[in-house]
Amino acid sequence: TAHLCVPAELKASLSAFIEKETTWDYDREAELALQRLSTGEVDAEQLTSAWARSYAETSLEHARPEEASWDEDFADVYHELIHSPASDTLLNLEHNYFVSISELISERDMEMKKLLERQAAEMDSVMQELGNTFSDHDVNSVASQHFDAQQVLENKWASELKQVTGIQKQEYQEWVVKLHQDLQKSNNSSKINEEIKVQPSQLSEEADSSSRVFEEQPLLEESFTIHLGAQLKTMHNLRLVRADVLDFCKHRRHSSSGAKLRRLQTALSLYSSSLCGLVLLVDNRVNSYSGIKRDFATVAKECTDFHFLSLEAQLEEVQQVVLYARAQRSSKHKHPSETAKNGGDDKSKTVERNPSNLLPGEFYISRHSNLSEVHVVFHLCVDDNLRSGNITARDPAIMGLRNILKVCCTHDITTVTVPLLLVHDMSEEMTIPWCLKRAELVFKCVKGFMMEMASWDGGISRTVQFLVPKTISEEMFYQLSNMLPQIFRVSSTLTLTSKH
Repeated sequence: TAHLCVPAELKASLSAFIEKETTWDYDREAELALQRLSTGEVDAEQLTSAWARSYAETSLEHARPEEASWDEDFADVYHELIHSPASDTLLNLEHNYFVSISELISERDMEMKKLLERQAAEMDSVMQELGNTFSDHDVNSVASQHFDAQQVLENKWASELKQVTGIQKQEYQEWVVKLHQDLQKSNNSSKINEEIKVQPSQLSEEADSSSRVFEEQPLLEESFTIHLGAQLKTMHNLRLVRADVLDFCKHRRHSSSGAKLRRLQTALSLYSSSLCGLVLLVDNRVNSYSGIKRDFATVAKECTDFHFLSLEAQLEEVQQVVLYARAQRSSKHKHPSETAKNGGDDKSKTVERNPSNLLPGEFYISRHSNLSEVHVVFHLCVDDNLRSGNITARDPAIMGLRNILKVCCTHDITTVTVPLLLVHDMSEEMTIPWCLKRAELVFKCVKGFMMEMASWDGGISRTVQFLVPKTISEEMFYQLSNMLPQIFRVSSTLTLTSKH
């Protein structure tokens, strides 16, 4: 016991000694500083100025207001103009740019088609001589040359489109700012009207028969009004729509007046508290190379985005965030017990093999000003398990929907479009019972999430669009339409009539 007490006493003595000596050292420095001040070695005014400067630099009350960035200034200017008589001019100019990009894309597609046809004919002639004039090595060599030629052509057009969209964005932003400045300086209303009529209207409905080819096909849709909540009920709008998911993103080169109004509405609400969101079901890789991701990227490139980064640039940022998040998560779970616990989890192994991949239920967000009816796209990661009929309310995709709705609450997204069956395309295993079971699950879960939303945002009226694939039958659509009001308990209208 005596031996154990010695280290404790020694430690206490050392601590006391260090504390005493440190205090004495501080006192000695203070005394010397005061002596230098009293003898005039240190200028009191310089010392005062140094203290004042240090206080001002570290104190929030003296901090200068942050200067607005170019993006913020442009956003304010655009928001003001789009809510003025100049809105029609802005839309016309955007449409002119869209048409020029569409023509470039058509030219690119035609050139690529001709190249592929020429290569196919060349490969056919080589295959006919296989074993005579040409060997397998020659066939592989020709195929390699064809692939290289395709890559060169794709890279050429990608560079061309990138350059053109960059020029369009710079021109558009400079024109918008100049127009705003001119309108502020000018008090002459006639001069203002002349300035905002520079661009001819190309968005008006065209009467010729050729334009009708581009008109949208009539969509199946049903609308409902519901009230959710216990004491304080909130009214929400629900819609069941049969359409292709990209119909909410595409512009038409020959637009109808209805399409023009939708485009105007999207522009008016771009910098507002009433944004529109869309849930897009994607695989676990953050890119735009295949499937629905490639189709969406193609649509996003057809019209220059004058407000946000290109989709490719946004995806690059997402990839960096995913890698950072994975690194942070792996550093937190290096405990042996955690490693053992996750040892049999295939998903964890997948993440370890490729940390840039997403897990089912995770999602990333892209922002857009160049889509027809959508400002925000939620790219929700799903897997093939959704094609089975055995998922539950705890499935990662369902929980991903909940988290998406939570983001909608915190970021002013008041309209959101959700794929009701959690698929974008129908397949053979998706029978009528499969569809009814899946729709019932999603309806009930979304209803529960919407009731939670009242606690998240205080009860704001929202529009939720349930989207079903375009290939679903009308009979199936109306069965789902009958199911919706039963689950959400749509209030029936009360008709009051006089006895007389």
